[in-house]
Amino acid sequence: MKTSAPSTRPQPQTLASLSDQHVRIAYFIMIHHKPEVFKAMFQKIYTRDQFYLIHIDRKAKEEITDEIQMFLVKFPNVYILESINIVSGGFSMIQAELDAMEFLLNVSQEWDYFVNLSGEDYPLKSQNIIRKFLTANKGRNYLFYYDQKFYRPDTLQRIQNHFTELSYKISSMMYKREFMKDVTPYIGGKWVIFTRDTCAFLANNKRVMNFEDYYLHTFLPAESFFQTVLMNTSFNDLIVNDDKRAVIEKSIFGKKQTADELILFLKMTNHLFIRKINDKTEEEVLKYITESYDLPLPNVNEVERELKIDRRQDN
Repeated sequence: MKTSAPSTRPQPQTLASLSDQHVRIAYFIMIHHKPEVFKAMFQKIYTRDQFYLIHIDRKAKEEITDEIQMFLVKFPNVYILESINIVSGGFSMIQAELDAMEFLLNVSQEWDYFVNLSGEDYPLKSQNIIRKFLTANKGRNYLFYYDQKFYRPDTLQRIQNHFTELSYKISSMMYKREFMKDVTPYIGGKWVIFTRDTCAFLANNKRVMNFEDYYLHTFLPAESFFQTVLMNTSFNDLIVNDDKRAVIEKSIFGKKQTADELILFLKMTNHLFIRKINDKTEEEVLKYITESYDLPLPNVNEVERELKIDRRQDN
């Protein structure tokens, strides 16, 4: 484990046969609690020929930070990003991700994809299968996006008002302002799979700085910044409208997603990770994930899947 910016390229041991065949992933994992859940996930995604950057929220309890750092010390190709305070609804999450991209770009030229995860995510498939999938689709970016004005006009106040992020919250003081000229706003989710070239663009291109300046003072930019930047540039042709995450849905109006419903959903999709795995996850779901972990991904027609999404949105 390394805790400062690298001055030379790291030399982790590699699995030559796998590295020669498949892309390498640089994982960025954000943690603030539940170290045991994080450790279980990390052991599943770890290989010695990939790269791992960990951010522990500055608000995390000292004992949690110490536990995670002690756990990671035995892994040579793991780095710790300098902690910042991630404010819910603020730009700080985006800032941490931009910092992570820049850090990882400087660490090594030998990774191909950037994947962000929370400490409560879990892989649905082995690294061999995930890397095989990304190798077969090399050059594509994965994130959810929707035209914000058309599909989510109820959220426009998030970007049409000026918000200020304080140390631990968003200020209640705000005022109206004009949105960016000749830019179409998009919205989606927080979770992404980006190519190395996309990360280099986001971390270093001067045009992106204009988006940063504006979205610094928006609400919940983690759900719209990357979507708006990429969909308003030449990268819009390289995006698949899917973040490859399954989600264990919360109870809505007393109706809870059953284990059978979730398992059926997982069987029909080619998601790579699942969100919010914890000690409350039903045993049947955990058993299915274990049993299907090394099985090939189902064949999913990405074009038809996106058309179905569009039709659902239009209804």
